[in-house]
Amino acid sequence: MAHADQVRVVRQALRLQLGSWGLDGLAHAAEICVGELVANVVKHVGTGTPSTLVVSLCGPRLRIEIHDPDARALPTLVAPSLDAEAGRGMTMVDAVSERWGVELAGDHKVTWCEFRAGVDCVEASHPLTPRLTRAADVLSLYSDSPVPNQAAQGRLAAALEEEAAISVIIDLLHWFRARGRDADDALDQAQSRFDAQCEAQPS
Repeated sequence: MAHADQVRVVRQALRLQLGSWGLDGLAHAAEICVGELVANVVKHVGTGTPSTLVVSLCGPRLRIEIHDPDARALPTLVAPSLDAEAGRGMTMVDAVSERWGVELAGDHKVTWCEFRAGVDCVEASHPLTPRLTRAADVLSLYSDSPVPNQAAQGRLAAALEEEAAISVIIDLLHWFRARGRDADDALDQAQSRFDAQCEAQPS
């Protein structure tokens, strides 16, 4: 249920979840967004409106969704005056998130925002952090399909990430073949170098 006095509880739950994912660096901006999205439901749909918060990781993106049953009250981006006491909610979301939007799904709507989480998804002390970061950036080009709901988040998110990684590999193999290179030889070389790097990593 959407209540103004529940915003603090929701933000705290979000902070704990992000901490468990190693995304503490995104906590402040994400808390701002979830607070504004919940407040938007309270103001424009009504206090006590049945609503659901969904937080998911899809590839290198953190996605926050608020589901509510009113498909008519759509959030909009406005430019409030400097002395305005309201109307800044979605402006704040737009300012601190990478992107946001609204999806209509039959008898309800989903207001969402996303953050780049690629760099924060790897340990800063990991010896291959630059490679992992580059891989996350590449996967972001292949991972635009959002995880639809909290229940599906775990296995489906992992499947989407794996499918994106496979697509990257396939495209690179096509790249080698288009240039007259031996794709199998490229795979063998990549595997050999990968094995060597894994052996060189401290245990």
